[in-house]
Amino acid sequence: MKPREREGLANHFYFDRDDHLDAVKLLPSEYYVASTPMVLSTVLGSCVSACIRDSVAGVGGMNHYMLPGDGSHDTSGPRLRYGEHAMSTLVEEICRRGGRRDRLEAKVFGGGMVIAGMASRIGFANAEFVMAWLDRENIRVLAQDLNGSHARRVHYLPGSGQVRVRRLSGSATVCSREKTMIEALVEDAVHPLVTAAAGMRGAGR
Repeated sequence: MKPREREGLANHFYFDRDDHLDAVKLLPSEYYVASTPMVLSTVLGSCVSACIRDSVAGVGGMNHYMLPGDGSHDTSGPRLRYGEHAMSTLVEEICRRGGRRDRLEAKVFGGGMVIAGMASRIGFANAEFVMAWLDRENIRVLAQDLNGSHARRVHYLPGSGQVRVRRLSGSATVCSREKTMIEALVEDAVHPLVTAAAGMRGAGR
């Protein structure tokens, strides 16, 4: 049974033929928490995803955020595109479903520079933010695959904690999506890092 609708809750469901499990794909500014066997998947460029679970309670989830910080200056876009809201929402929902903060463990991915000279600072800042946030909240980081020049496809099984990461070097589709995402953020002028990325893009023309 699908959970009730919440802000930013992923709802792109499909069947994963590799794991023979129901699955959900997360888009930017989304999250999902599960306590039954299923696959949570996403594709990351400069964005970051945290995969967090309580192995004792058997509940875990994933998020997908676009920018660091809390977006206090942004009154137009979804809150969950910012790391502070994406991380706190994920942890709160896991705890609401029976998890305990002192048992949480995390694996984190993304923050890549998939478009040279355009979004490198955004990816680096996203990666830096997630590590600082988890340290602040005393959540153990069991694995990380951050930064670099490639996109990533991440499949996470919250029941077992297993993660599969595939690096997508030179993916035209991912680069196109990244460019579209940055241009939309520039249009909204939502973050100083986005403005800087736009300046680098313009200088390269």
